[in-house]
Amino acid sequence: MPRKKVEKPEVVEEKLEETMDRTPDGQEEAVLSDSDKNHSEGTEGENSGEEISQTDMENSDNQGMASAGTKGQEADSEKESQSDTEEAQEMSEVGAGEEIPQTGSENLDDKVYPPEDALGDNGIAENQSQSDTEADHIKNSADAVPNPMKNSENQNQSDTEGQNIKAQVSGEGVRRRRTAKSTGSVRLGSSQVLAIDGQLIAETEAEKARNDLLDLMESQKTGRILTGTIQGVERQESNQSHSMAVIYHGEFKVIIPAEEAVEAPEDFRGRLPEDVLHDMLTKRLGAEVDYIVKGIDAQSGIAAASRLDAMRAKRKEYYLGTDRDGNYRIYSDLCAEARVVSVIRAGIFVDLFGLEVYIPLRELSYQRWMDAAMYFQSGQRILVKVLSVDRSDRKNIRVTASVKQAGENPYEKALRRYSVGNRYVGTVSMVDTNGVFVALDGGIDCLCSYLKRGRPPRGSRVTVRILGINNDSNRIWGAITHIAVPR
Repeated sequence: MPRKKVEKPEVVEEKLEETMDRTPDGQEEAVLSDSDKNHSEGTEGENSGEEISQTDMENSDNQGMASAGTKGQEADSEKESQSDTEEAQEMSEVGAGEEIPQTGSENLDDKVYPPEDALGDNGIAENQSQSDTEADHIKNSADAVPNPMKNSENQNQSDTEGQNIKAQVSGEGVRRRRTAKSTGSVRLGSSQVLAIDGQLIAETEAEKARNDLLDLMESQKTGRILTGTIQGVERQESNQSHSMAVIYHGEFKVIIPAEEAVEAPEDFRGRLPEDVLHDMLTKRLGAEVDYIVKGIDAQSGIAAASRLDAMRAKRKEYYLGTDRDGNYRIYSDLCAEARVVSVIRAGIFVDLFGLEVYIPLRELSYQRWMDAAMYFQSGQRILVKVLSVDRSDRKNIRVTASVKQAGENPYEKALRRYSVGNRYVGTVSMVDTNGVFVALDGGIDCLCSYLKRGRPPRGSRVTVRILGINNDSNRIWGAITHIAVPR
């Protein structure tokens, strides 16, 4: 870097006197920034160490306007030398000035530079462009030189605000991009659920409750038939004679009065009707039934329904309705699926498309059973064969059905396994006036006579000897030769 030529003390004193004559007492002194100093020194190097004469200082106003394209002369238009008194005054105005000695052969202790804190954390005053500096010098004369400290602070503040705005806009853009990317997620309350295929299939608790309410409302308005399981039988606290069935549809409690849940029998056999209906309703615990909603209280989560209305709607559709050819949908010799709604010792009651049909014990199996409750339970679905349908009274349709005839007769195959004169092991299934029935392998019974030492208990393992087989009537008989009573 070319050295700056040191002026004589006489020249400096003359500059100071001339400056004092040209500037008033209260005028602010121009302070060179680091960028201005470096710029002026570089310009001086390019001009081959050109000296700043006293004449140039006197005509700085005219030269500043005339030589706008020369960078070194514009920078030299600002005052470089100051007295010790003026330095102290300027340091007090700036607030925190410090003297920076010139590194090199010369020691310019009379120059004051603004502190780094006043220029901003990022040194924004040092990064001012050359064109901005030239424009400032052209617009302002030597009598009203702007304070570079104030310009630096204003520039620093505007840049800081611009950075904050840019950061805010950038943050908003990131949030927008993140929101745009999450197209496969569904916001549920305060959380998000990420769907596998972009559409949520699994239902949340809120969605399930909403769908349950829509099902009940649809059933109430359109007569849609809903299906549920009787999970309880309750009586009102105010009226113990009134019973009702309880069905839960999601979070909603569906109540069905006993008068709307079961059909009253023709003969109450001397008992109170409410007691008979309560017993009938209790025997149907766990049964799968149809119902139609009649009223909803969404706030309390309770709905009222009727089972008899749903049964009437199904009977009208299946027993009185016809297909395209004009045939009834349910007819004789038809096999259909039925739901067991009640089980007693002598038989079962099934719901056959809106009609309760009683099936006795003899039509449940080809074997001899003593108790139907050992083989069936409420809520079970079975196959039945419709034996007859009586539609003479459209309001009172009668149907007979059989469970054993819906399947294959096991005697036709099982009788081939046994031969007369041989012995086989079986289990005592029933004892009646006809004799002792022993269940053999294959689902057939062998009728045996009573023993002289006493009849064996039901469930005992015995050995029988086959005495005869009738393939036409599907009958087999024999005699018990050994009894293995469990200890």
